[in-house]
Amino acid sequence: MGFLRCVASGSGLLVALMLGPSALARDTAGTHAAEGASVVALARLPQQAQHTESLIRQGGPFPYAKDGTVFFNRERHLPRQNKGYYREYTVRTPGAADRGAVRIVCGGRQPAAPDACYYTADHYNSFRRILN
Repeated sequence: MGFLRCVASGSGLLVALMLGPSALARDTAGTHAAEGASVVALARLPQQAQHTESLIRQGGPFPYAKDGTVFFNRERHLPRQNKGYYREYTVRTPGAADRGAVRIVCGGRQPAAPDACYYTADHYNSFRRILN
């Protein structure tokens, strides 16, 4: 059974959604819990992450040789999928001498049109699903 939640109001108009038991729950950081991962709007990510996401959708070219390689999801922090579903991409870290710890991992059959992308700032320890 669902329930109503106000998601926006303005100009005297109230907009509500019918949400089911697996509805998104708002936390104090303004993100939502969904499928075990919080979400973040693309516009709220650092500029370097936005640039990497744009390169993914363009199909490259990517600055690092490892970009676009298979991410195996060994720790199972992301939803389970068949081997080869996820691919990883480096987000440039200003001042870092190496690739740093920030990545975007995307899943789907078509790398340039992923089903979902996830942002990690801590080298795969936690993920937030990117909303466009």
